[in-house]
Amino acid sequence: MVILEACGLHYAYPGGAPALAGLDLAVRRGRRLAILGPNGAGKTTLLLHLNGTLEPKSGQVRIDGAAMAHGRAQRASWRRRVGLVLQDPDDQLFAGTVAEDVSFGPLNLGLDESVVAARVAEALESLRIADLADRPPHMLSFGQKKRAAIAGAVAMRPDILLLDEPSAGLDPFGTVHLLAALDRLCQGGTTLVFTTHDVDLAWSWADDVALFATGQVVRQGEAETVLADHQALAAAHLKPPFLLELGLKARALGLLAADAPLPRKRADGLALLEGLAR
Repeated sequence: MVILEACGLHYAYPGGAPALAGLDLAVRRGRRLAILGPNGAGKTTLLLHLNGTLEPKSGQVRIDGAAMAHGRAQRASWRRRVGLVLQDPDDQLFAGTVAEDVSFGPLNLGLDESVVAARVAEALESLRIADLADRPPHMLSFGQKKRAAIAGAVAMRPDILLLDEPSAGLDPFGTVHLLAALDRLCQGGTTLVFTTHDVDLAWSWADDVALFATGQVVRQGEAETVLADHQALAAAHLKPPFLLELGLKARALGLLAADAPLPRKRADGLALLEGLAR
C-alpha cells in the first residue's frame, strides 16, 4: 500500500536551474526505498519536497492520498508524520547535550515532560546511544552524531523517515551499526526512504529502488528488478551491484538454481563462491 507519493513535481533553483521535472514517486508502507542517482542530481531537493520544506512549482505530494497543504500549521503537522535526517548531522544538532537535542521536537509538540522523557529514552536506546545522553554533540564522533540526529527524528515518532545519504562519511563498521539501528526502526513499523549513489548499499539493504536522473524517476520497483535493468541504470549514470551480477551470472551458468535467492550480503557472495569451488 502506498503511504507517500509525489505526483508530477516541478521545481527550479533560484536562477532557473531545473531540479525536478515532472517527477513521480511512490513509497510503499513499511518498506525500505532507496532513491539512487549520481551526486548533484537533486536527490536532496526531492527529500526536501517530501517533508514539506520546499514547495513545488507544480505537482503534489500526498500522504495516504491527501495532498500536502503549505500553510505553517499544515507543514508542522506533515513533519510530525514525515521526518528528515540531513546528510551532515551538524546541520541538525544544536543543543547542549544529546538528550536535550533529541527532546527538542517532542517538547515543541507540547507533550508532557514525562512523555518527552520516555520518548527520548526510547529513541536513544533504539539507536544504541543511551550512554551518550549527557554528552555535548560536538564531542561525538561523526557516526555518533549521525545516530543522535536520527534519534531526534525518531523521538517525533514519524510514520516515514527520510535519510539523505545515511552512510556518507561513515567507515564500514559505522555503516553496519547505523543500518542495524535503521533495521530495528523498520521492524517497528517505520517506513524508510534514503538517498544514495551506492548501488551496492541499495542492493544489500533496500526492498525497493527508484532510479533518479534529470529531475525524474526513470524507473521504480523492487530492488532485484530495477537494479538488473542495465539501460535504466545507465540513464542514471550507475552500474549494477557486484553481488547482483555475480548471482545472475551463476544462474545463467546453471550454478545457482533459478529459484534460489541471489546474494545480497558479502557473506552470501562468499558462501556462493565457496559452494562453486567444491
